[in-house]
Parts: sequence; structure tokens; C-alpha cells
Amino acid sequence: MTVSATRKDLMIVNMGPHHPSMHGVLRLIITLDGEDVIDCEPILGYLHRGMEKIAENRTIIQYLPYVTRWDYLATMFTEAITVNGPEQLGNIQVPKRARYIRVIMLELSRIASHLLWLGPFMADIGAQTPFFYIFRERELIYDLFEAATGMRMMHNYFRIGGVAADLPHGWIDKCLDFCDYFLTGVAEYQKLITRNPIFLERVEGVGVVGGEEAINWGLSGPMLRASGIQWDLRKVDHYECYDEFDWEVQWQKEGDSLARYLVRIGEMTESIKIIQQALEGIPGGPYENLEARRFDKAGDSDWNDFDYRFISKKTSPTFELSKQELYVRVEAPKGELGIFLIGDHSAFPWRWKIRPPGFINLQILPQLVKRMKLADIMTILGSIDIIMGEVDR
Repeated sequence: MTVSATRKDLMIVNMGPHHPSMHGVLRLIITLDGEDVIDCEPILGYLHRGMEKIAENRTIIQYLPYVTRWDYLATMFTEAITVNGPEQLGNIQVPKRARYIRVIMLELSRIASHLLWLGPFMADIGAQTPFFYIFRERELIYDLFEAATGMRMMHNYFRIGGVAADLPHGWIDKCLDFCDYFLTGVAEYQKLITRNPIFLERVEGVGVVGGEEAINWGLSGPMLRASGIQWDLRKVDHYECYDEFDWEVQWQKEGDSLARYLVRIGEMTESIKIIQQALEGIPGGPYENLEARRFDKAGDSDWNDFDYRFISKKTSPTFELSKQELYVRVEAPKGELGIFLIGDHSAFPWRWKIRPPGFINLQILPQLVKRMKLADIMTILGSIDIIMGEVDR
């Protein structure tokens, strides 16, 4: 009788690109010794659409509908960064009412993004109930977006010098009602999740990142703040009108998956505080900067001549980008979303380089999962919070 020898070989497994817990088309080539992870190699690019090259062949107004396809769960932030660059290049002032509306929309978008992080993250580690709960609140946010912008996910709402339309009648009251309701929802999540012994067993001490390590890897957002670094661009860069509101930077010092969960839960509560203050203090006045029309170069176009007047609709206003380079950034839900922009006395940007937070934060994944168990990969990847639309661009 022959006794089969125990195999000592390492096993190489593909996880993704169509695994439900990959949150998009991410592929991980994992080397396993039993259930221990020896190595992990992320393979990117399955959702690459050439977003940067498209930007270099479009005016800013033409490009705005594209940008919501980077991070399609936090769409207001991609729009904000797209108009902030040209505003700084052209030194265009944004009216105070428009700045307040922007802050309200950005913080609602932050809550929607964190909600759709929380639900799938909990589903990844075996808790199905929160996945259904988060859609309840998220739908209410999308109802508010639809009332203000006409679209639920891809809004095309921000404009150079302001926003596309003012808030409709009754919107502010509806938003205040949502804020009151949502605070009870967050309390419900915390009651359900935060002290749950099975949840704590899965996340506590898993995927630990130290403060110095987080800085060296270039991490940002909740990944950085969960490692004890109190860095939030809303406080650092003083953009829009965040300085006018009373709110605190959320941070934890443990650096594990639990700390990242607590930071995001805390950020949702702080966002509600900011929204309530903005709604109560929103000033009157214009929602766009009419002076920005001075930058309109479309008036010189041959297409406006008599011969062409029946051919097509009037062209969108185009803004000439002055010959200089600029890096602009905002604090998106996933981290620092930035754009490196070079103007060239043209309506098209000469260079448009996107700095997506998910792409930078994903770098550390192979280091975090080594010497962990196979099941911990889902916990660690989920706690990083990536969207492949912005990782691959």
C-alpha cells in the first residue's frame, strides 16, 4: 500500500478580477502556504479608459461630465477638483452662496461614499444586515442630489465660478430633516457593529499601519488619520469655506482595520455637523460668478457667424488656461484627490495628471497581507476603501 506524501508546494491563486469582494476589477495573484499568505501581487488596468488624455482634448466644460466616472461613489469631489484648478489659474472668485452650496454637496457626497464603503465592508467579513441598512440612508442622499442637480449619481453640477443651478425651494428644510434622521442611523450602526465580538475578532489588530510608515507610503485620508496623523486638507488648505464651521478632524492611533472603521464612522457625524451649520448660515446672493463670463472665448469663434447660425447649438463657454502649472487638491472620502494641471494659452489643458487616493493607498496592500491568513485579505482590502474607476482612470 502506497502512502501519499503530504505536498509542501506553495499554491498560487487568482483572486479577482470578478470576485465580488474585489470592489471592481482588481486582480490579486496570491501565493499561499496552506492558508498563510506568502506573497500578493495586485494587477491593475482592467478599467483604464484614458481619462487624462481625454481631458487634454476637451475644454473644462466639455470634460466635466467625464470626471464623475473616476470615483463614481464620491462624484461631487471629482467635479470640485476639476473646476478648482481653472479657478485658481484664472483667479476667479466664487460667490459665498456658491461656496456654501459646494460644501453642503461635498459633505453629502462624503457621507454617501462612506455608507457604500461600510455596507460592502461588513458583507466582506460576514455581516449582511448593514449592507441593506446603508442603502436606506444613501437613497435619501441621492433623492436630495436629484432634487438639486437632476441626477442621482453623475451630477455635472459644479461650474467654474460657482454651481450650475441654485437650490430648489424647500430643499434646505428637506436636507435638515435628513441630518436629524441620519444621526439616529449612525447611532444604530454603532450599536449594531462597533462592539460586536465577531466583528472585533475580524478587524482588531489586522492590517496595522504605523504613523511613520503611512507617511512614507504616501497614504492619505482615513488610512493616514487612523495611524495617528491628524492631517485633513479641509483644515490644512482652507479651501471653500470650511474655516467658517466648527468641526473636528477624526483620527485614531491604533492604525488597524478597526481604527479605519472608527475614523469613517466619526467623519460621517462630523459631516452632518458641517452640513447643518452650512444650511443654517447659507447667505443670499448669486450662485455663480457672472464676471467669469469675461473669460468666455467662444464669442470670437467663426461658428457664431451668420453663415453657421442654423447649424448647431451655441457652443459652451470656454476658458483659456494661462501658461502656468498648478497642483490642486481636495480631501476626498478616500484621501487626497489632486490634479496637476499645465495650461498653455489654450482652452485645452496641456497636461492633466490625476492623483487618485485609492491608487496610492493600494500600494501598501501586498505589505499588509503578507504573513496574514487568506480570510484577512478581504478585511484589509475592504478597510483601504478603493474604487477601481479612480485607481485605473
